[in-house]
Amino acid sequence: MTARLLSRRRVLTSAAALSATAALPRLGRATDWRPSETVRVIVPAAPGGTTDVMGRLLAAHLQAAWGKAAVVENRSGGGGTIGTSEVVRQKGDGHTILVGNPGPNAIAYSIFRNMNYKADQLQPVSNLIRIPNIVSANPSTGIKSIAELIAYIKANPDKLTYGSSGVGQSPHLTGAWFLQLTGLKMVHVPFRGAGPALQAALGNDIQILFDNLYPSLPQTQEGKLTALAVTTPERSALAPNIPTMREGAPELAKFDVSSWFGIFLPKSAPAPIVEALNNEIKVFLAREDTKKTIEAMGARTDYGTPQQFSDFVQAETDKFAAIIKQEGLQMDAN
Repeated sequence: MTARLLSRRRVLTSAAALSATAALPRLGRATDWRPSETVRVIVPAAPGGTTDVMGRLLAAHLQAAWGKAAVVENRSGGGGTIGTSEVVRQKGDGHTILVGNPGPNAIAYSIFRNMNYKADQLQPVSNLIRIPNIVSANPSTGIKSIAELIAYIKANPDKLTYGSSGVGQSPHLTGAWFLQLTGLKMVHVPFRGAGPALQAALGNDIQILFDNLYPSLPQTQEGKLTALAVTTPERSALAPNIPTMREGAPELAKFDVSSWFGIFLPKSAPAPIVEALNNEIKVFLAREDTKKTIEAMGARTDYGTPQQFSDFVQAETDKFAAIIKQEGLQMDAN
């Protein structure tokens, strides 16, 4: 797939296929708990993005597996905090599920002054997928690697600008962390979304772009941008020729930033419900059709136990808190 995001038609087709396959009998379920009414899958983002895609695919699986309707509700706004707030107010009876991501579930706790929920009001269940961020340069710079970027900034201070999809978003904090670790400076130019930031990079209005893997990867494959690195510890299976940030400089040896998408319940959810949902996520992510869809998105599956996912989210929260504190970032959720 070379499209920036899965189309709505593609998502619905994949969801239908998942539903049909999930209806096959399976043995060895971890728990007998099942919902007694419609399951609401809250997506704290607009339709069409990765959070929405994963919510719809999982909802289709749960509906077939549990025999109850699973309905996706898009509650966008406030950097994901509006939809997340809706979930923390609900009973932990398994009928309201949150599709979370770094914004409302790791970054928000440090960057927003007026947060109306806390991390301990949510029960992490399992991660679903992880997608690298990507660093690219306008070809006019002649920069072809992270090492060359570092050398260029040192030799030409204040000449480069870098763009992102917005202040406090994962790509912005990726750039901020890179500069913090290397002791370098570039001027950050925030945009209202990934699309405008990409266009600015293509037009050389900014020279360096920190972005999610999509929509930038197709532009680098066509030579319109030069890929410098992906931000995860491992290279992307879709672009194995692009090195990691860790490969670029000794200062970046521990660099690890990804866009991740996982499942949460209200904190009051009892263990049998958490276990039942976690088990279905494990089955969902192990399916060959699920794997193919996820690979086409440039992502990898990332199942974990509730404790593993809880530890991961805490580590992400701590990491972003340190970056945000050093940057001196504070915002109001709106």
